[in-house]
Amino acid sequence: MKKENRNKKNQMIGMVGVGLLAAGFMLMLLARASGTFAHWYSTHIYRIWVNTTGRIMGVFPFSVSEVLLYLLILWILLSACKLAVGIIRKKQGRQQAAEWCLKLMLIAGMLFFLYVVNCGINYQRESFAESVGIRTEEYSVEELAEVCSWLTEEINARSDEIPRDAAGVMSLEKISDTQKDSSGSEDTSVDTLAVEAMQKLGDTCPELAGFYPKPKGLLNSWILSIQNLTGVYSPFTVEANYNADVVDYYIPFTACHELSHLRGFMQEQEANFIAFLACTGSEYEEFQYSGYLVGWVYCMNVLHQADYEAWEEVRAGLSPSAETDLKANSAFWAAYDGKVAEVSSRVNDTYLKANGQKDGVSSYDRMVDLIVATYEK
Repeated sequence: MKKENRNKKNQMIGMVGVGLLAAGFMLMLLARASGTFAHWYSTHIYRIWVNTTGRIMGVFPFSVSEVLLYLLILWILLSACKLAVGIIRKKQGRQQAAEWCLKLMLIAGMLFFLYVVNCGINYQRESFAESVGIRTEEYSVEELAEVCSWLTEEINARSDEIPRDAAGVMSLEKISDTQKDSSGSEDTSVDTLAVEAMQKLGDTCPELAGFYPKPKGLLNSWILSIQNLTGVYSPFTVEANYNADVVDYYIPFTACHELSHLRGFMQEQEANFIAFLACTGSEYEEFQYSGYLVGWVYCMNVLHQADYEAWEEVRAGLSPSAETDLKANSAFWAAYDGKVAEVSSRVNDTYLKANGQKDGVSSYDRMVDLIVATYEK
């Protein structure tokens, strides 16, 4: 009787795992076949997950997805070792190995289904540019150089006004030190200001209106640094996570970038553009500076490829204090260059192409098209 119940339990685990995988694949196929369904789902059903799962996970001050990842890895390692020892000692056999594999299938089914309903379908929805009526067109080198010059002026106007550390690098310590405490002081932490920046943008862009949980810096940002990643959106827990170790000027932009995914906009160039709009529209100079400087880097990279002389002329006009931030950023990432970063980039490139972003990792650069189009408009 005990063996029979065990077999039924294993069958149930297998059926649920296969069922979740099948349901996920069916929803993905439906989304790819019908952009209308994907857009409807993203604007109606997906928001329910943000308002429920996002709120629940927002109660925790740390990244729940990060902690669950460590626990999952620990369980896999310990259970695999226990199984191996049992097999070696001939206390366990094929049935125990099959049960372990069924549990992995169930976990894989749950994770894949959560990925689909909280992320995968959204790749097929109407783009942000289409939603707000932005049309990207071919632009000349002169127009791009003009945009780069404008961004340079905006950076220079703020670069000497923002707080800096002893090395002259931008510091978020000032706003991070005024978090709300028992005395009731105003909460102006980076995480809170990122939410406020997105909500303010939502006042003029209804597509971005709604609830936003606070973005969270990882407890161990090294896991992102070795992959050359500044942030990641977790569809499993509906959390916006960012690399807390990067230079400070990149954090506000990254936090807003990851939060934009919670509105269903998964394309990286659009998440970048939304972050640019949110940061530059913030009332805090640290956020404005972050948005303009990151946008400047992307635009200048494109100008460098198109016209080196024009790039050189604009580059010479950047303020020395902003140069300090760029050097600090380059030094930070130089410490993590290696095989892991290369593999991570190839995996990310393949992932993005598989989800309809034909430019892969280069799609981040397409934000430039949106910035130029908006500037010209």
